[in-house]
Amino acid sequence: MKTKPGTFVVIGSGSWGTALAILLSTNQHEVQLWGNNPEQLEVMQQKRQNSFFLKGIDFPENLMICNDLEKVLKTASNVLIAVPSEAIHEVTAKIKPWISKNISIISATKGLYEGEQCFVHEIIANTLGAITSNIAVISGPTFATEVAMGLPTAVSIAAEKIETAQQIARFFHSERFRTYTCQDIIGVQVGGAVKNVLAIASGIADGLGFGANTRAAIITRGLNEMLLLGVKLGGKKDTFMGLSGFGDLVLTCTDNQSRNRRLGIALAQGDDLKTATAKIGQAVEGIRTAKTVHHLAQSLGIEMPISTQTYQVLYQNKKPKDAVNDLLSREPKTE
Repeated sequence: MKTKPGTFVVIGSGSWGTALAILLSTNQHEVQLWGNNPEQLEVMQQKRQNSFFLKGIDFPENLMICNDLEKVLKTASNVLIAVPSEAIHEVTAKIKPWISKNISIISATKGLYEGEQCFVHEIIANTLGAITSNIAVISGPTFATEVAMGLPTAVSIAAEKIETAQQIARFFHSERFRTYTCQDIIGVQVGGAVKNVLAIASGIADGLGFGANTRAAIITRGLNEMLLLGVKLGGKKDTFMGLSGFGDLVLTCTDNQSRNRRLGIALAQGDDLKTATAKIGQAVEGIRTAKTVHHLAQSLGIEMPISTQTYQVLYQNKKPKDAVNDLLSREPKTE
């Protein structure tokens, strides 16, 4: 069923936000793309591409650069948020005065937070209050460049109301971008966040030269950690076997387009955290998420050895080689 064209404001002009803006525009929706760097927006407007993050990929004609956020928000029917997780509070507070009652909010941000409201959709709902109940999340095995290029991709779109998820899915769905819907908004977010922590671990192992066997073990046992935490937080087991769980985990643990994997490789090869992140030049969500996951696991009494070792490398100056050796030296147990 073909849906009517919608009007979208995409908040976040990094690689992921831009890629989704290109996708929506290609699907014939009216799209305004906004970022917090006016100089970059001006360059993007002039070149008609995001040469900072997606060089060489031209914008469709109906993708516009937004300079007046207030104006476009007052007329938009959908807002897509694709900013680093640390900016979600600031962004939702910024857009609140101009959000209409029936607008749909789609989060493409992958991250968890410490505290009672650890999920992005909870932070959005808490900030916007009664303004909107139409909140969805999009997640899955995706690299921004491939989405922007129109290469075949599949994602999960989740919302508490299945009707909301289905409506949002129709906006994104195309011959090259398949959308699958569910109501497990918690499970989809846990998968999209925890896989970044595990990708750092996978990168560390590969950076140390431990090979494909080790990588496969990290992916498999890491999936178990993701599932244990996700179910404890209210997610559904089946979700973690799908696109936003296992699918995204395999992608980020095995391909060097993953910033989190590249971070792990750099740490294993001797870079400190500051140097490694500077080389990558974009947000690496797994760093922040590793801390949250570690504290959640402790508070919930869940054993997550791979995530724990990753946390110790990032926050307790543990040597990457020692972290992997500690994992390998654990007592045998029943799978």
